[in-house]
Amino acid sequence: MSKKQKAKLIVDGRELELDVIVGSEGERAVDISKLRSETGYITLDQGYGNTGSCTSNITFINGEEGILRYRGYRIEDLCEHSTFTEVCYLLLRNRLPTLEQRETFSRLLNEHSLLHEDMRHLYNFFPRDAHPMNILGTMVNAMSSFYRNVDLLSMRDNIDLTAARLISKIRTTACYAYKKNIGEPIVYPRREQKYCENFLRMMFWSPVNGYELREDHVRALSVLLILHADHEQNCSTSTVRLVGSAHANLYASISAGISALWGPLHGGANQAVMDMLAKIQRQGGDIHKFINMAKDKSSSFRLSGFGHRVYKNYDPRAKIIKKICTKILEEEAAHQPLLDIALRLEEAVLKDDYFVSRKLYPNVDFYSGLVYTALGFPINMFTVLFAIGRMPGWIAHWKEMINDPKARIGRPRQIYTGVRERKYVPIKDRS
Repeated sequence: MSKKQKAKLIVDGRELELDVIVGSEGERAVDISKLRSETGYITLDQGYGNTGSCTSNITFINGEEGILRYRGYRIEDLCEHSTFTEVCYLLLRNRLPTLEQRETFSRLLNEHSLLHEDMRHLYNFFPRDAHPMNILGTMVNAMSSFYRNVDLLSMRDNIDLTAARLISKIRTTACYAYKKNIGEPIVYPRREQKYCENFLRMMFWSPVNGYELREDHVRALSVLLILHADHEQNCSTSTVRLVGSAHANLYASISAGISALWGPLHGGANQAVMDMLAKIQRQGGDIHKFINMAKDKSSSFRLSGFGHRVYKNYDPRAKIIKKICTKILEEEAAHQPLLDIALRLEEAVLKDDYFVSRKLYPNVDFYSGLVYTALGFPINMFTVLFAIGRMPGWIAHWKEMINDPKARIGRPRQIYTGVRERKYVPIKDRS
């Protein structure tokens, strides 16, 4: 057996030996879990960019080489050969399903696709123009009142049932929110249709206009959901794990994740890309004008959809979405101008040393909004689609965390920088 690696830290003249943890892909971490108890020191890492909060066997990312794998499977292979339902099963069970297992899981999703009828009345208390993400987070949290088995013990025993319920019902919840927003009657899911088919029909069918499913649209939506299904310890996933570490039930934990995802720095980036492309179009399509603005230090303008906190190479998800986007929009003439701007902008940026030297490559948000728009989704549903795709990943992380015997309630430390102790002054003596 090889000798376990150690790291040495010298604090106040004292040498401390720390364990080195090595992951299955060779990533290394210094275990500082005993640092404060043995030295009185803590580490300071704003934004946790260098801090591992857990070990996990769900998703692997190599940002330098542009690699993303779910449970060991390349994202490229999953998008080419699998469906979103299969990937949900993979993330939850740590294996790809057999044909029989996939059909059983699909039936489970269909059986739990309806919302409790009393939950429909809750929609009446939201303003008509309420944002769908606001409704989504509220309704997911409310599910714990309508569905049993939400305490810690029963969640361990019934996680698969609850997972299927959430993955299925969040789609229905989203569609109800959209229909309320546009003033149309809700559309119930149909038993004979698959996950993405049902979703598109519930979104866009109406008694007067109908809706014809297109296979390329169904496939595009499935791939987009796969691409968003998990992404390691991002802001919303970390939120789900942090809230869940207090043994909050899964519904409450997911609701918190939805709120985190709603932030424009996290899930709202593809909307910013669409706004940018539309602005470029309105101003004549001169991409170089905007590229120069982005390079000007005195300008507050930034190119949306470029660069990533983790990826220092071309985001592998962006490559996949670009292919889908080009294929779908070839038949959608109304959206072709924005695609043309996006393609020209990407080409120019990838040839510019300013962006290349800073590793500002297109990310997953650069093309996803164009595809969502071509499928018929309004901009205020973009982040909702992100949440629907991310649901299996959130649940997988909650499940992994809650079953980890080493898991503890999350409780970050801080370095206090406020004033020191003050003498209390009665109100009559304050000036």
